[in-house]
Amino acid sequence: MLCVRCNNIFHTKQKYIKHELKYNRGRVKYCSKKSLNEDKLKGKKISCINCNNILYKRPSEIKQSKSGNIFCSRSCAASYNNKNKSHGTRRSKLEIWLEEELTKLYPNLHMDFNGKEAIGSELDIHIPSLNLAFELNGIFHYEPIYGEDKLQKIEENDISKSKACHDAKIDLCVIDTSGQKYFKPKTSEKYLNIITNIINKRTMLNS
Repeated sequence: MLCVRCNNIFHTKQKYIKHELKYNRGRVKYCSKKSLNEDKLKGKKISCINCNNILYKRPSEIKQSKSGNIFCSRSCAASYNNKNKSHGTRRSKLEIWLEEELTKLYPNLHMDFNGKEAIGSELDIHIPSLNLAFELNGIFHYEPIYGEDKLQKIEENDISKSKACHDAKIDLCVIDTSGQKYFKPKTSEKYLNIITNIINKRTMLNS
């Protein structure tokens, strides 16, 4: 056998090889316990599923991942999960109310709400025919409610969305909704008016 750690040639019994082929436990891949332990300490060479950076993870660390995905940092994990989540999307009462109102006002205008198809990341409102999108940024986008690290990640994600929209030739309109502490239809009308004014102007330009 050839040791996968130090490339030394060593001998082992056939029964151990058969056992390895059946269970794949890695016991006959090393010439000694020292090589086995050194390889465990160094870890397995693997790439981050989000950014493809090379990193080393011990088998025990890899097993801890329930999804089987390995990331080089928490930032990469958050970025990947935000882009690929298929359930559990949290929507504010304002977003739900705006969807209801906009659907009534523009029954013949197709709008995607909280879709990820356009740029691979969630957009609050996307109108494909107008190349137009809206993001409703609450207080969490501007103040460190959950700490500076969380705010920085949110800001980085906002920048990433803006760049992705620019590359896709989608005009992204960011609306600051941080002034609304609690949802009320009356205080939400100003945000609806901002959106409808932009939609109406874009519709006129395209007609």
